[in-house]
Amino acid sequence: MPQLIVNEIFHSIQGESTWAGVPMVFVRLTGCPLRCTWCDTTYSFHEGRARSFDEVLAEVAAYGCRTVEVTGGEPLAQQACYSFLAALADAGYTVLLETAGSHDLSPVDPRVHAIMDLKCPGSGEERHNRWSNLEHLKPERDELKFVIADRADYEWAKAKVAEHELGKRVKAILFSPVFGKLEYETLSRWMLDDRLPPPVRFQVQMHKHIWHPSTRGV
Repeated sequence: MPQLIVNEIFHSIQGESTWAGVPMVFVRLTGCPLRCTWCDTTYSFHEGRARSFDEVLAEVAAYGCRTVEVTGGEPLAQQACYSFLAALADAGYTVLLETAGSHDLSPVDPRVHAIMDLKCPGSGEERHNRWSNLEHLKPERDELKFVIADRADYEWAKAKVAEHELGKRVKAILFSPVFGKLEYETLSRWMLDDRLPPPVRFQVQMHKHIWHPSTRGV
């Protein structure tokens, strides 16, 4: 029976992406090969236990919510995640995947809504961007996220949007300031001054304003 190493499962309000504000169930998997300087889920690197697909699906179903996000850590670091995403879709859920983009997206079930990071230089993990994944994004449903720590990150992100014509590849491009480091107004002003067009949009981590930023399981 297939298994996953699961860090936590919880029911909460989505805090990011175009899905912000939507109640959903989160399945956080254990493990991540990256070590981003601003990571806020370091507890997911090692904490977790092996659970069968049936056990996880039963816990998800108990919440009575039909939208599920699989996140991490880096969920695709577990090979079984690909078939688990398909199992969720087969069960009739609307399925989101939050991924760092360092692992191959091509095997991800096409019914899944992928939200993929492109790691800016300030993350310390720019070298792990898997640029070939851009070819596997679905314009009608997938999203790209840049977590921006400073002006250098912003200029890098803006350049990549233009260089790779990212606006044609996804339905949304999310510019997200590092919480507690880059002021919301500062990033907003840069975007306004540069007249950045849709689908580029500013986002905040809404859940960190609903609950204390250090709260787990939200």
